[in-house]
Amino acid sequence: MEELYTVTWQEALEFLKTGNKRYLLTGEPDMDASEKLRRRLVSDGQHPKAVVIACSDSRVVPEAVFGCSLGDIFTIRTAGNVIDSHQLGSIEYAVGHLHTSLVVLMGHTHCGAVGAAMHQDSIGHIKPITDEIKAAIGTETDDVNASWLNVRWGVRKIQDVLEGREDVKVIGAMYDIETGEVTFEEE
Repeated sequence: MEELYTVTWQEALEFLKTGNKRYLLTGEPDMDASEKLRRRLVSDGQHPKAVVIACSDSRVVPEAVFGCSLGDIFTIRTAGNVIDSHQLGSIEYAVGHLHTSLVVLMGHTHCGAVGAAMHQDSIGHIKPITDEIKAAIGTETDDVNASWLNVRWGVRKIQDVLEGREDVKVIGAMYDIETGEVTFEEE
């Protein structure tokens, strides 16, 4: 049987870890967005190494944190890195059509959406986001613990949708916005 994936999930995870180490050493993003690469991605199509779901927070930029160039990761961003049918559909697309074998759900420290879920009742269109986070974190009041609970909640939702796909790995991660380090929660 022909291998569908550009890289295995293990190789993709190592790619992300290595990119984060480079970022920690230099403090600078390491991105190729050259015309040559853009043209190649148009002619050859996209073959991202991993799906990364992250918060919309402007301090959390997965491509920079992991030292990625255009085409390296399939990024999905939403406030509080919550998972609903839109994100799940995007994940299914990346796994099913782009043959991506690693899905990383990355929360972060000092998350405003998690803080809002812990400390206030939201209104308007943010309410479904904070309601989802409240369901994930329960009565937790510690920022980091709550963020991890939110990540684990989302990881379970993704795993449920990808059930039976033993060729795909779903992993939770946490980005520390103060240090720049990403911690992966591996089984």
